[in-house]
Amino acid sequence: MKTKVGLLYGGKSAEHKVSMQTAMAVIKALDLEKFEIHPIYISEEGRWVKGPQLQGPVSNVKELEFSQGEALPPTALAPTLFQDAQEKGPFDVIFPLLHGPNGEDGTVQGLLELLNLPYVGNGVLASSAGMDKVIMKNIFAQAGLPQVKYVWFIRSEWESETEAAYEKVEKELGYPCFVKPANLGSSVGISKCMNRSELEGAFKEAFQFDRKIIIEEGVTAREIEAGVLGNDNPECSVAGEIVPKVEFYDYKAKYEDGDTALIIPAEISESEYSELSDMAIKAFKALDCSGLVRADFFLTREGKLYINEVNTMPGFTPFSMFPLLWKHTGVEYPQLIEKLVNLAIERHAEKQSIKHTM
Repeated sequence: MKTKVGLLYGGKSAEHKVSMQTAMAVIKALDLEKFEIHPIYISEEGRWVKGPQLQGPVSNVKELEFSQGEALPPTALAPTLFQDAQEKGPFDVIFPLLHGPNGEDGTVQGLLELLNLPYVGNGVLASSAGMDKVIMKNIFAQAGLPQVKYVWFIRSEWESETEAAYEKVEKELGYPCFVKPANLGSSVGISKCMNRSELEGAFKEAFQFDRKIIIEEGVTAREIEAGVLGNDNPECSVAGEIVPKVEFYDYKAKYEDGDTALIIPAEISESEYSELSDMAIKAFKALDCSGLVRADFFLTREGKLYINEVNTMPGFTPFSMFPLLWKHTGVEYPQLIEKLVNLAIERHAEKQSIKHTM
């Protein structure tokens, strides 16, 4: 009996293209002898369309864009989209390959919870907290995880007290600093600032993508990442290092031209890896994560380790770090997909045992 997988991708997000690339990679990796794949496309305008069952890998993202299909509102999906034409019942598991807002932030996860469907990856709380960099960092601070200094603003606060906002950044962080939208990943809308002029431009840029932004202290450090996999008893992969050939690891370097070097495993000491893996798992548990995360760190020349952030749905593109980390840990890509599906089904089964009545 094949496992029936609903592959959810695209999305109304600035990371739509990243999601499409991830979907192509996952489809190529899924074993059609074990899995029955049903694509569910969300357009950039927010239209949900169920495509025909896939019989093999696709060579172009256009094959996954069902623009002419019948659009269905998410509220009507329970009896339609998640059942096949013969009404055999819901899928065994939904695999959300969505990055950024309206997908990675707990919104889709909440829908799937209401439909009582197993789904791969993090739940509502972990997804929403992991998406919002300010909330995430506040939780990490409460958990005692070391971080670089940061401040944050909402758009109305910046518009009413513009000069005060810039002065706060300069007083508490100084230069260089990084300005980021609070609720976006994949380096979209991020700027490195060396002076007031660049800071002003960076604020305007970041506020195009979110109503809340975060500004982080710039530190001279290596960028080290690790993957975490599991539910209640998560495991950490080997560590990897990102060495950008550009000023910093931006969207273009990540997803378009691969203009970066990935060193796996990272050249760090056993004690540094031990500290890093402990921090990665501690962050995973602090956010109540499940399935997977990629944990990102800064390692200074003095050996000081800071957690930067976690990504609750890291990319699976050919340039992506997460699957490469697990490959070097001994888990090949198809095995990784199967593990994630099994973890989703395991978590869903546990939830069914929870008592909901007195």
